[in-house]
Amino acid sequence: MSKIALIQMRSGAKVAANLQDAAAYITQAAALGARLAVLPENFALMASETQRRDIAEEPGAGQLQDYLSEQARNNGIWLVAGTIPLLDNDNESADRPPAASCLVIDSDGRQVARYDKIHLFDVGIPGREEAYHESAHTRAGDKAVCVDTPVGRLGLAVCYDIRFPALFMQLLDQGMEVLALPAAFTAGTGKVHWEILLRARAIESLCYVAAAAQGGRHENGRESWGHSMLVDPWGAIEGEMDKEPGVLIAAINIGELARVRQRFPVLTHRRLDQQYR
Repeated sequence: MSKIALIQMRSGAKVAANLQDAAAYITQAAALGARLAVLPENFALMASETQRRDIAEEPGAGQLQDYLSEQARNNGIWLVAGTIPLLDNDNESADRPPAASCLVIDSDGRQVARYDKIHLFDVGIPGREEAYHESAHTRAGDKAVCVDTPVGRLGLAVCYDIRFPALFMQLLDQGMEVLALPAAFTAGTGKVHWEILLRARAIESLCYVAAAAQGGRHENGRESWGHSMLVDPWGAIEGEMDKEPGVLIAAINIGELARVRQRFPVLTHRRLDQQYR
């Protein structure tokens, strides 16, 4: 059994202040025995898409990546580093937007995985005067990513990805046991869909879902739903927060996951490769 930490934040428009808050939560998570901590989407800067683009970094070097490596190494903890804006490896042109990249950093401070958010949030919120066009300043990824970690084989997804089940079938094909989901769900959609979607993904994939979110009203007036939670493979909520920033510690039992999958072998019953007649 391994402890995992879900870090909930209310990030603002000052990078230094956000990093200071995240450092305190990472230190707390390590002190409480967590082997791995998940940061929320946009943990370093919760501002406009253009402002986030302004802090984009080249892969492998930069203030945010150096900070994450230092935090992981100094605290002896693995990090699922929410999202930061990262450029391509091929020195893309200045007019091509960065990806919303979720990095996994091991306890020695090394980057061991990078997932670029595939599904971008281009929507208007029904019943609210809210609209988002993430693709105007962010480049979509195109690869599902799974990585071995101390808490199990970890699949990566970000926020809006949770609405697209096909992604998680690909992650299962890569051996996913735990899904890490950094998020910044809006209050309007979170109230009606957040818990349902997280529990659905856990049940259909027979995996743990570890979702770390932004929560509360931000400096720019946007309100995030919060409610970071760990859901077990049977769909039970093992721990949940409200909207306040903080750290949730929960346990993941990969041995129990294996027993559930053996006794209830729904994953072996998939017939996506067959034609129905």
